[in-house]
Amino acid sequence: MLVIVAPGQGAQTPGFLSPWLDLPGFADRLRAWSDIVELDLIAYGTTAGAEEIRDTAVAQPLLVAAALASAEALGVTPDVVAGHSVGELAAAALAGVLTTEEALALVRERGRAMARAAAITETGMTAVLGGVDVLESIDKHGLTPANINGAGQIVAGGTLAQLAAFKAEPPARARLIPLSVAGAFHTEHMAPAVTELRQATANLKPADPDVKLLSNKDGQVVAGGAEFVARLVDQVSNPVRWDLCMETMASLGVDRMIELVPGGTLTGLARRGLPGVRTVALKTPDDLEAAKELAQ
Repeated sequence: MLVIVAPGQGAQTPGFLSPWLDLPGFADRLRAWSDIVELDLIAYGTTAGAEEIRDTAVAQPLLVAAALASAEALGVTPDVVAGHSVGELAAAALAGVLTTEEALALVRERGRAMARAAAITETGMTAVLGGVDVLESIDKHGLTPANINGAGQIVAGGTLAQLAAFKAEPPARARLIPLSVAGAFHTEHMAPAVTELRQATANLKPADPDVKLLSNKDGQVVAGGAEFVARLVDQVSNPVRWDLCMETMASLGVDRMIELVPGGTLTGLARRGLPGVRTVALKTPDDLEAAKELAQ
């Protein structure tokens, strides 16, 4: 049982697409998709600096385009697909719920709407690794457990003042890592973006998925395309339950995982949360051979 997963915001690093442009057709694909997202995906994926690709309106289309382009280069049909946060849009396209063009147009609007929502109040996110009574500490400081990732990792989201107080009084035995994101995603601070995205998806006619498609809401397999898109919209202001996604993968009998570009984050979580599952993270084209072998 093979699952293909798409990473979320924060996985991007400067120049991460550079080695992929040597693949035949890869650059042409990104140029065509640049017209849809109204961004120069090649420039942002190769020469742009960390701060430029931290911009939500840039990072989200860049990540979805990278995931979809690498999936095309891989050429493998999975049994299960899932995406973390914005990666759900790539997963929706891989499962046939949305066309590639629809997914890219929607992520363009999602990134812009979330950037506008993030500009209302200064907010951010901090990963909490390990620790004792973490959820209680997050609640004490008025924060939201925006990502419950499993494998001992929770991401707290809230105002910069709340995060500063949390840093000054962290959970016992926890390590805190500020994330390179521009707002408190998957919290109440994103409510304005949800309203915008409901309007943006009103005329979509999603297809039902043709492979098992997992939802960040509760980790469950979603059989209806319209339901999945509705969940996508609501998920912008609700916590990502990647821990539950991994629980479902285990219950389905997933034994192999391929993480699309820029890979590493979700396969890292799987090594602790899904022991025994073999993984390949697509970081450069050199990883394609190992991924194709894993898929056989």
